[in-house]
Amino acid sequence: MAIVEARNISKKFAEVTAVEQINLTAEEGEFLVLLGPSGCGKTTLMRMIAGLEQPSAGRIVIGGRDVTDLPPRTRNIAMVFQSYALYPHMTVAGNIAFPLRARGTSKVETAERVTWAARMFDIERLLDRKPRQLSGGERQRVALARAVVRKPEVFLLDEPLSNLDAKLRHSARDELKQFQRNLGTTTLYVTHDQVEAMGLGDRIAVLNQGLVHQIGTPQQVYDRPADIFVATFIGSPPMNLVELDDVVLGFRPESFLPEEVHPAQDGRSRLPFRITRSEYLGADRLVYGVLEPPYPPTHVISKLPTNIRVEVNSGERHDFAVRLADLNRFDRASGRRLAEDGEAASATSDLT
Repeated sequence: MAIVEARNISKKFAEVTAVEQINLTAEEGEFLVLLGPSGCGKTTLMRMIAGLEQPSAGRIVIGGRDVTDLPPRTRNIAMVFQSYALYPHMTVAGNIAFPLRARGTSKVETAERVTWAARMFDIERLLDRKPRQLSGGERQRVALARAVVRKPEVFLLDEPLSNLDAKLRHSARDELKQFQRNLGTTTLYVTHDQVEAMGLGDRIAVLNQGLVHQIGTPQQVYDRPADIFVATFIGSPPMNLVELDDVVLGFRPESFLPEEVHPAQDGRSRLPFRITRSEYLGADRLVYGVLEPPYPPTHVISKLPTNIRVEVNSGERHDFAVRLADLNRFDRASGRRLAEDGEAASATSDLT
């Protein structure tokens, strides 16, 4: 295990800034997810940590050692790519053993470690097969086994589950998290999938346009997003936003419920809601509509568990409500979330 630090890291490609003055620390044994849309700089940042890209400015420190100018092989890291990058002419055993052979590890130790890694990922029966004879999930396990076989201090995983179908991806997430916990290896994981990020990460670093917008636990970035970008990027559907003068109010769809559902003692704000349509999704219903005066006409969404037996029909006006504790307030000019001191009182005045 090792602490990984990116200190004031920037990366420019000609006139394009891919990463700008990022400061980031992954603690020992932590599973840190780098989350953001395509082109946000998350993979570039990981490649700089791996030594595959040279920073334009800043330093990379792993285990207290400045590795900025060191080649990848000296950093004691292992990286798993989206494509898995398996050698097609080698067997599974040969693929797993490759990094050990490259380091001159003895045949006896190599065989022992290959067996250990294969057993960990339950692929012992596959050791004599070639990659083309494997399913996507099996290839993913081989790539992970190859990564752990030399017991690196740090795992770097670049969207390793993106080639799997939805059902297999769900089970692979669970297995990957269990493997990481068992090994206790510091792990950085790149994804654009917020479900993966929320399910895997001890903490999440949310990036956009080369900048880190927020670092926090899944609950922190979901419940208290640092700015409007995080609020709308995380969550499906995203956070509802209502503009009131110089303040933007935000609330999650699952917090926006028919007024009769909210106990009066919770402290709540009533919002008249004209319903336009609804979608049945099994466990939930999504109810779409527009806020009515005295609020600005704003399209918002409610996410209702189907066990809430309230009739909400298209074309009808219905009073919905949000608990004050579930409101977020953002500065309209900067997009930044406003400080929590006095937040409940301020939110009350904004909505009444």
